[in-house]
Amino acid sequence: MCDGGGASTEVFLSPRGARTAAGLSERFEGVTVCADNQEVVDRADVVFIAVRRQDHHDALAGLTPDDGTILVSLIAGLAADDLRRTLVTRAPIIRAIPLPAVRERRSVTVTYPSHPVVDSLFERLGGALPVTDEAAFNVFSALTGTLTAHYAYLATLTSWAAGHGIAPDIADQYVRGLFRNVGRSLSDESRPLHRLAADHETPAGSNERIRTTWFGPANTAALEGALDSLLADLG
Repeated sequence: MCDGGGASTEVFLSPRGARTAAGLSERFEGVTVCADNQEVVDRADVVFIAVRRQDHHDALAGLTPDDGTILVSLIAGLAADDLRRTLVTRAPIIRAIPLPAVRERRSVTVTYPSHPVVDSLFERLGGALPVTDEAAFNVFSALTGTLTAHYAYLATLTSWAAGHGIAPDIADQYVRGLFRNVGRSLSDESRPLHRLAADHETPAGSNERIRTTWFGPANTAALEGALDSLLADLG
């Protein structure tokens, strides 16, 4: 939860997560830990709400944000209307999906609805991607659920190599380097993703063999089914 007032650098933190809040207030000038959440919404122009969906009512019930406050909800799977019923406010509610890379200012953040103050902030943190409706927002939210599966895929490759006699640290180093270089190719936005895949394959070669035997129709359908199930929960 923070102040979004242009040149101001004041940041007001909730006392929830006391250890993290105290650490931030010690590290950064202008960061204040408030006595309670009501003090945060009283003092901040832009309030970021980041609690788990199942905890939002206990954390937020009874708060009275001013109608001029801008509320930015980072709560996955909680519709803006549901949050508005908890807060009982006419203040604008903007949903956003910041990802870990936002700390390096390299994350494109999906927002809904578009709001000039919120989008301007995320533009400075890697880019804003406002969408036109909450259904589209939920699709992007579901896509974020695939991040740790990617890391688990890489960990499986490392474990497989270790099982065939490669020292685990060497396997880890090689897999990291292999996919770090692949990741750089994602910066080439002139080529769609299917084209990038094709450009990394030799016909009838090793990459094509793994893609067509492991990531075949059944595996594709399983992934799409998992995403559909997650999307239904987020909606």
